[in-house]
Amino acid sequence: LKVRVVRSSPPSSQFKATFQESYQVYKRYQMLIHKDPPDKPTINQVRLVPVSFEDPQFKSSFNQSATLFAKYQMSVHKDTPSDCGENEFTRFLCDSPLEAEHAPNGPECGYGSFHQQYWLDGKIIAVGVIDILPYCVSSVYLYYDPDFAFLSLGVYSALR
Repeated sequence: LKVRVVRSSPPSSQFKATFQESYQVYKRYQMLIHKDPPDKPTINQVRLVPVSFEDPQFKSSFNQSATLFAKYQMSVHKDTPSDCGENEFTRFLCDSPLEAEHAPNGPECGYGSFHQQYWLDGKIIAVGVIDILPYCVSSVYLYYDPDFAFLSLGVYSALR
C-alpha cells in the first residue's frame, strides 16, 4: 500500500494527473456504499447564478426555483401554501444585504449572493443559496425536490 499526499488547492501536477482516476474511485464508492445512482448530478449540471433580477439566468429560472421552494417547504417542513409563496421566497432567499462586487483578485463570479442550481434533464432539482465572500463561502439554505431525496443533495452540496 502506498499513500501519497497530493495538493488539491491550488491543484498540483500530481492532482491534475490523477484526478479522473480519483474521481472514478469516489464515484464507485458513492454508488456501492451510499447507493448513489450513476446519474447523480455532476459538476457540469450545477450552475452558479447571481441573485439579481437583472441577471438573465436568474430571471429565466426564477419561477422554477420559486415553485421548487414551495414544494420543498410544504413537503419537508409542512408549511402551508401561503407560507411559501413567491413573496416569501423572494424575501427569504432572494433579497440580500450583500452587494455584488468584482474584485480584480477575486473569483471569476465575483462576491455576493448566489443560487447554486442543480439541474437534471433540463429541470432544477435543488438550489443551494450561498454567499461568496473574500475569505469564505457561507451556505445560507438548501432546498431540493423531495422526489430526489434519495440523491442526498444536501450532503452533496455541503461537500461540494
